[in-house]
Formats: sequence, structure tokens, C-alpha cells
Amino acid sequence: MNTYQHITELKAPLKVLNTDEQIKLDGCKTTLSFKKGDRIYEEGALINGVYCIDKGVCKLTKKEQIIRLAGSGDILGLQSIIAKVPVNTSTYALETMQVNFIPSPLIIELLEQNKLFSLNALNIICKEFQDASNLLVNMAQKNVRQRLACTLLNFKDTFGTDEDAAININLSREELASIIGTAPENCIRLLSEFTKENIIQLYGKKIIIKNPTALLKISK
Repeated sequence: MNTYQHITELKAPLKVLNTDEQIKLDGCKTTLSFKKGDRIYEEGALINGVYCIDKGVCKLTKKEQIIRLAGSGDILGLQSIIAKVPVNTSTYALETMQVNFIPSPLIIELLEQNKLFSLNALNIICKEFQDASNLLVNMAQKNVRQRLACTLLNFKDTFGTDEDAAININLSREELASIIGTAPENCIRLLSEFTKENIIQLYGKKIIIKNPTALLKISK
């Protein structure tokens, strides 16, 4: 399977393209590689295309707080190029990544000519708004313990688990604390509590959820 086919199978808007559109996309895309810590784009930048994540995970930050994570199959920058506004987050690789960049003119052309592509792109944007709303609600209405429980369950659903049943993403305690909106020492204390309660198990940065039912109960 070539790289292009892999991209289109992963990403909903791209997999609805017809053969001619697929060939045009394959000729226009640029494959980029990023190492851990590399910046993909900076908050306030006017980007001239979208970034389709083929492999790896990145963090989207605003004023040093992690807003969300994105991984294989996600497309970044749709809102910005459609609205012709600067991106409102900075994006950094959390691990080695392979990202396919597709220039704006082709994306706009596809939006104008392919109804299914437009609908799928709209679904992505709507989901991003919904996720942002949920984040605001969680920050406002849930305590830190509840937010940590929600986040761990969400990570398991989003990124899956490895051969050891650990959540398939490695974050520092500082990064995890930023996501749930607390100090690193509070995050470490809560992880220790969850471990003592036999809800999770820790192996360095790896986290195994042993009792998802208990986490779900805590999260509500």
C-alpha cells in the first residue's frame, strides 16, 4: 500500500475523493517528518494548507496550556484555511511524526466541487468545536480528580493500548498536568491515589487502566 492510499483510508474527508481527485492530491502533497519537540506550526501563523497526520501524536497548545492531542488520522488547520484566519494554537510533536501537508488551493477546490468532502470537513470542524465546549465545561464544573479520570478514559478510547495493556501514549507528568489544568505535584499525587486504589498501574510514563468502571464513576 502506498502512502497516499494509507492517508485516504485513515481520514474521512479524503477517502471520499474520486480517482482524479486522488491522483491530484497525491501529486500535490508533501510528506514532512518531525522529531519529538519539533514545532509544526505556531499560534498566530497564517498557514497555507492542512496537515494530515500519518503517524505519531502532537499536542496543541495555547499560552503554554495543552488544549488537546491529535494523532494518526487527524487533520489540522481546516478551520484556519476555510475562514482565512491565523491558527489559534501552536502544535508540537510529542514523538516522531510523519505528516502530509496539502496546500490550501487544492483543499478549497475540493470543498467547492465535492459535496461529500465538504460535509466530512464540516463534521471535523463541528467535532473540534464540541471538544472545545466539553473542555470548558470540564474545567468549570469538574474537580481535578474528575478531570484526570475523564482524561485517562479519553486517552484509552482515542489512542488505544499497547501489548502491555498500557495507554498507547507517553506523556510527562507536566504535560498530563497541563491537560487537566493543575500543577504537576497535584497530578502526581492523584496518580498515586489511583494506583493505591488499584484503579491504575504505573510503569514510568506508561499508565495501565485496571478498573475503567471505577474511573468512569469518578469522572461523573
